[in-house]
Amino acid sequence: MTTLQLTADESALALAAATAAATVLPAHEQVTPAAPQAGGAAVTAPFAAAVVADLDGRVPGRVALLVGPDLAGAMAQSPLGGLDLAAALQPTIDAVASALGARAGAARGTELALVVADLGGPFTAVPLVGSGFAAAVLVPDTTLRVGVRAVTEQSSATSRAQAPIGTVLGAQPAAEGSRGPASTGTTPRRGIELLHGVDMEVTVEIGRTRMTVRDLLELSPGAVLELDRAAGSPADLLVNGRLIARGEVVVLDEDFGLRITEIVTDAATG
Repeated sequence: MTTLQLTADESALALAAATAAATVLPAHEQVTPAAPQAGGAAVTAPFAAAVVADLDGRVPGRVALLVGPDLAGAMAQSPLGGLDLAAALQPTIDAVASALGARAGAARGTELALVVADLGGPFTAVPLVGSGFAAAVLVPDTTLRVGVRAVTEQSSATSRAQAPIGTVLGAQPAAEGSRGPASTGTTPRRGIELLHGVDMEVTVEIGRTRMTVRDLLELSPGAVLELDRAAGSPADLLVNGRLIARGEVVVLDEDFGLRITEIVTDAATG
């Protein structure tokens, strides 16, 4: 990477987007953004996987997030089964888009060899570093230019139009020397610890049945479906479609809950 001559506001906006990403990125250690740098084909070298997402709203373009081998490997080898990296990184992509004054569409995986072309032109890269390169936020330069205007308009609506972009978004310029991995003096943790910050879809299932299309089309209010489970049988707790535990359905205030009665050992230990 080589240093990119951005305007002060564009540099601050790129840094703010990376700072927002750092707060929600699943990681085993604290990561901080380095200085914004000119993107190029070599930017993908330290990383193992990439996701991209299109922006909508007032700020057009596409953003990308590169992640290191630790997180990519932890997702693929999770004891909960192989997890969708794009879905796990959606909150991080959303944070980047919000900092740019935009909204992100659904994140999707892309090959590292294709991510630069996916961005469609010159872009800025902001590495997120801890003891190594944990991730990098990639933002097209045209998106940064439009984003500066969008964020300025947003700040004007909240009576902060005169503040610098970095002040508006709570980001401070990175130190000139903070462009490489930072040493933490501790041995980083590996494995499941990397996934502690990942949001997971948890489903409680009380039973299943099979129906023909004809029967489905004939459903109406008041119809009763017979499930393949006897009354009083425990409900299943599924994570990523995988059975993790069983329990009793209970009522908490006005909401349903599940009291865990059994952990499925094979799923828990992976």
